[in-house]
Amino acid sequence: MLLVTMPRRVAYSRLPTERRHPGSRHLDRLSSAQLLRFMHREDLRAVHAVGRCLPQIARAVEMICRSLRRGGRLLFVGAGTSGRLGVIEAAECPPTFHTPPSLVQALIAGGHRAVFRSQEGAEDDRASARMLIRRRVRPGDVVVGIAASGVTPFVDEALRVAARRGAQTICVTCHAKTRLSAQLKLALEVGPEILTGSTRLKAGTASKLVLNMLTLGAMVRLGKTYGNLMVDVRPTSRKLRSRAIRIVQSITRCAPRTAARYLQQARGRAKVAVLMARQDLTYRAATRRLADVDGSLRRALDGARR
Repeated sequence: MLLVTMPRRVAYSRLPTERRHPGSRHLDRLSSAQLLRFMHREDLRAVHAVGRCLPQIARAVEMICRSLRRGGRLLFVGAGTSGRLGVIEAAECPPTFHTPPSLVQALIAGGHRAVFRSQEGAEDDRASARMLIRRRVRPGDVVVGIAASGVTPFVDEALRVAARRGAQTICVTCHAKTRLSAQLKLALEVGPEILTGSTRLKAGTASKLVLNMLTLGAMVRLGKTYGNLMVDVRPTSRKLRSRAIRIVQSITRCAPRTAARYLQQARGRAKVAVLMARQDLTYRAATRRLADVDGSLRRALDGARR
């Protein structure tokens, strides 16, 4: 694949994310109610921008699914707000879908400190991006670079090096004409921010919506849900244990106490508990049954009815 190296010098004033919004030139003169109504209207633009990109997002979901099925991993890469969005997305996958922490990862410019405190200069650090990608990415992975401006050097370098290492690459950006190198580009045309250059606003909202779609879409396709139930949830808190019991109860139509008992026997694994209850299986037999159908509760239950 031919990779285009982004020029080192960028006309930042011409970037879509740096343009001034013609409707917010007197932002500081608005009342609180007027300001909030204005923000709400602009946030809706972010939602519509994602809607226009749905065909490309669907392709990205399928790309991620193919990779994960073949033993690949999903890595989000970004700087600043974009990097933090990747961190949030990766952190939520293990408790929601019972995935190992290594399956969905996040690399943020500036490292762990940048999650809690801005490290603005880190976004220009190409050397750090090269080092991280060489250390963490392997052939068959999918690397999602998140760069609202479409010119972030850290993300540009990460995507180029990842492609050379045999990974597939996706770019999430709010710059339709970005020169970032990626096999698939998800360009979200949200328009200028009401606070000029503050991409944590519409650009960040649109990017988060896309990341939600990528992870949920992939996990649904991989059998990590049953209908709209979070059957791979980790019951690591009272709230999540209550949810897991309700899931078992809902699918098996048993009493809450019975569902709790099965969940305990299944060592907290709701899918295993459902199979134990519905098919009168031991824990070991239920886990084998799930393994035979790649962890899909739908296939395990449907197969038993045939």
